[in-house]
Amino acid sequence: MPQWGIGVAYCAATLIVLFSGMPIAFALGVVALTFMILFMPAASIDTLAQNFYEELANVIILAIPLFILKGAAIGRSNAGKDLYSALHAWLYRIPGGLGVANTVACGLFAAMAGSSPATCSAIGAAGIPEMRARGYSGGFAAGIIAAGGTLGILLPPSVTMLLYAVAAEVSLGKLFLAGIGPGLLLMTMFAIYAMLHYRKEKRQALVQAERTGVRSAILHEESYTFAQKLRMIGWVVPFVSILAGVMVVLYAGWATPSETAGVGAVLALVVISAMYGIWRPSKVMPILSGTLRESTMLLMIIGMSLLYSYVMSYLQISQSAAAWIISLNLSKWLLLTAILLFVVVLGFFLPPVSIILMTAPIILPPLKAAGFDLIWFGVVMTIVMEMGLIHPPVGLNIFVIKNIAPDIPLGDIMRGTLPFVGLMALAVVLACLIPGLATWLPGLIMG
Repeated sequence: MPQWGIGVAYCAATLIVLFSGMPIAFALGVVALTFMILFMPAASIDTLAQNFYEELANVIILAIPLFILKGAAIGRSNAGKDLYSALHAWLYRIPGGLGVANTVACGLFAAMAGSSPATCSAIGAAGIPEMRARGYSGGFAAGIIAAGGTLGILLPPSVTMLLYAVAAEVSLGKLFLAGIGPGLLLMTMFAIYAMLHYRKEKRQALVQAERTGVRSAILHEESYTFAQKLRMIGWVVPFVSILAGVMVVLYAGWATPSETAGVGAVLALVVISAMYGIWRPSKVMPILSGTLRESTMLLMIIGMSLLYSYVMSYLQISQSAAAWIISLNLSKWLLLTAILLFVVVLGFFLPPVSIILMTAPIILPPLKAAGFDLIWFGVVMTIVMEMGLIHPPVGLNIFVIKNIAPDIPLGDIMRGTLPFVGLMALAVVLACLIPGLATWLPGLIMG
């Protein structure tokens, strides 16, 4: 079979197996094993277990279960609810302050937990009922939480960025720093949209009140005393201290990324034990078992994705595809646009982890040859993958929101997320026009 035929067959087999409904890890493993049997020496099959182990025997990947443990510990506590309450108390005077508070809470919680679904669940469980009780429409409330939750893969520490650093062989510390500027930009854009949309819904409520005499809850005013605000801050400071502690340990050079993840996990367990009394075995075991399940699932996907990429590289599929892309002689920005659109399409079907590990061998060489900074591209690609978490038909965060707010119609949730997809696309354009949004901070701190 010619080289191009093997490549086409590999891609076709992958699509067929994925659409069959088989779990992603096993789907990629089945395709990789089948092509090993058909096109690779028999000796390579004998080393299958060894190859799988060696792909995962990376000290940076060790950080993943530890980051997951930190996120699980914070997610199991009432940290999300307390964080949201404190921010609402301080921002309630701003028009749409409740929506802004949820956006900021999602950003901070995402930075602490490093997980988009965990952020949606923790902040949404408190934020969506509160917003709806105060007159916000269900779709608007759902859209704010779903979009805010995506920040979990952009703001450090991020498991997705960790894997990109491994695949692209770039500095993890620089990549984490590069995500901060665009992450703050997205938080600001989401907050501004929340304020503008709130004004729109409030105007509609005023018109309805004048016409029918029925006043919506969105028209009611709230107030908090300074003492109440100070008390609420006391519940937030320890968790922000965890985030600050992890970043200081990492960038001061006191620990490796894996050791830093361990520091974050230990700090999170200590804080929830002290603040919420989660120290008894009956309360700690669900955290540990949840971490074990999620880590096992994610490491299986990573291992199979890396095996899939290894077979693709051995059969010269990735090299041939990269050479073909280069031979098209596309302009620099047309090449980038084509690759990002390709990532958007993959986002309909695959999680960010699989997208990175499956596409990195193909798309990174042409981008590097075109002169793109791979740290900068990692941030842009992450934003595009964030879009995949909330755009229909299969955005993961959409279904997380549906699970915690089952009475909101799925169509309303999807319509509520679409404006935020547009804002993310705008952020990608801004990052292309102003690369310093991503590159300035790592250049300043790490050179």
